[in-house]
Order: sequence, then C-alpha cells, then structure tokens
Amino acid sequence: MIVNVLQRIYVKFMLAEYLSKRIIPSGLVTFVDMDRVTWKKTPNAVAGAALLLLAALICAWLLGRNAYAGQAPVDHFSEKVNLALRRTGHYLLAETGDTSSRIAAVRQKDANTWLLQLEHSFNYDRLPVLLQQSLEIHGIRENYDVAVVNCLDGALQLGYNFLDFKQNNGAPCGGREMLLDCYNLEVHFVKTTPPKSEKHVLGWIVAVAGLLTGIFLVARNRRKIQPNVVPETEMAFSGQVLFGNSRLDPGNQTLISGASRHTLTYREAKLLHLFASHPNQLLERDFILQSVWEDEGIIVGRSVDVFVSRLRKLLRDDPGVRIVAVHGVGYRMET
Repeated sequence: MIVNVLQRIYVKFMLAEYLSKRIIPSGLVTFVDMDRVTWKKTPNAVAGAALLLLAALICAWLLGRNAYAGQAPVDHFSEKVNLALRRTGHYLLAETGDTSSRIAAVRQKDANTWLLQLEHSFNYDRLPVLLQQSLEIHGIRENYDVAVVNCLDGALQLGYNFLDFKQNNGAPCGGREMLLDCYNLEVHFVKTTPPKSEKHVLGWIVAVAGLLTGIFLVARNRRKIQPNVVPETEMAFSGQVLFGNSRLDPGNQTLISGASRHTLTYREAKLLHLFASHPNQLLERDFILQSVWEDEGIIVGRSVDVFVSRLRKLLRDDPGVRIVAVHGVGYRMET
C-alpha cells in the first residue's frame, strides 16, 4: 500500500514537472501528447524509489531504536524504584505509629539493587503487600528478590522472592517477630537480557530486501533508457524507414541515428515516420496535425513545434538530416 501511494505521488509530480517544461505562451501541450514509453517505464523507477525510501525509513527506525535503547529507560526505572521504596517505607513506619521520623534516602548498591534503611522494626507480614502495591503504582513489573538485613552486622534476617508472594499470597517466614533494631530493606531486580524479537529481525530482513530490490529496479530502468551503441549485426532492415544516416523502426518505436539507439514515444514515432515518408517535401502544419493527432480528437497547434524540437535533438548525431521550419507554412525534412 505504501508503494502504491508513493507511486501515485511520484506520477503526479512527474506530470506537473512535464507540463511545466512544455507549456508554451501561445498554447498548451495536451495530456495525450505525453511520452507513452516513458509512462510505461515509470512503474519500475517508482517502485525502486519507493522501496529504497521504505528501506531507508526502516533502517533509520531500527538504528534509532538501538541507539537509545537502555539509556533513558534505565534512569527512569531507577527514579520509579526510589519512589516506590520511599512509599513502602512510609506506610511500614506509619502502621507502627511512626508518622514523623525522617525516611532515609534510598541508595542504589549496584545496577539492579536498591536499599532503604529503616531505623526500627516493622510488621514484616505487611511488607510484601505494601511493596507490591508501590511497585505496581509506578508501573514496575520486573521479577525481584527482597532481603531484610540487620544494619549493624549485615546478617540476613528475612526475605522472599516476588513469585513467593504472587503464587502463595504471602511470604516465607511470615508471622515471625522482629527485634527492635535497625534494618535495611534491600530489593534486587532480576533482569535478563531479552532475546531479539522476531519482529526486529524481520524488520532488518525487509529493509535489506527492499534496499537490494530498489537498487536493482532503478539500475534496470536506467540501463533501459540510456542510449547504447548498436552493432551492425543487430540492425534488422525489415519494416524500417531509411533516411540520411538514420533508420526508423515504426513498429517498435525505435530510432537508430548514427551509432545510437533511441526509444521514441508513440507520437514521436508517428511524426518522424511522416517526415521520413515525405523527404524534402514541405508539409503544411494542418496536414501534420491531421496525420499525427487526428486519432485523439484534440488538436493543439503548438504540439507540432514541441515534437519537432524533440526530433531535432534525437537526430543531432546525423548531420545528413535536418528538419527545417518554413515560417507560416509548416516543416520540411531535408536529407
């Protein structure tokens, strides 16, 4: 769908550019005069450009996500853990009747462990519920271990794992009394490096495939439209019109001028065939319009001048052919 949208945008852009280059003060070139061969070739170029653009966007998105992954979220996570532990400490102390003492600052021991010091004992049975509530409020859902450690000797007094509480609605060692002492509440988050998601890998595959396909289509299209030297052995004379040092194949809309081959539009081939069929004859403008444009039902006088200008450029490698304008009358091909 993206490719189709980009193709339509590109076609509209090319149409506007084409008309802007071929608008003449005394008249407009009609839409039916536009290059038919060029429009036939456009889908390959558009598809290639669209795939290149899509691949570039996917690559930029993937690189951007990788570049910033793990930076801002880590700092934000630390801030959330700090707030969750302070909330837990407040309610643990409040349930013991302590609503005025200062709550110590939360310290981070390492990348995954945070510590809150409580100056006296608390109700251990309430710890799992209050801590889980505080973490959920701040959107923290990682697995974690909890340890209650004596401040003075560092001895582990109590503790549990996140799954103990979630599966059993309680923590081991619940109901035991705590000595009136200072305790450190340590929370260690068990973080694992997530494997690369299939979508992430698929994104890289799509980006690379799109990039290679786009390059192939663009290169293929460029190779088709570039003039190339034609060996004599490739020249087929059946059905061709010879004039000067040039050769026109009306059926295939191909002009061989000097050593170069040009692919013509439908209208260019028809007009050149008319001139080549009447060498050194003066063709009046009305006769040219009726012969070349009558099938469209829309005739614009200045179309002749535009297409004659194109043919002159295509024949510039053949000094033996000239298309001469006779003012007020028409044109003559001199060979």
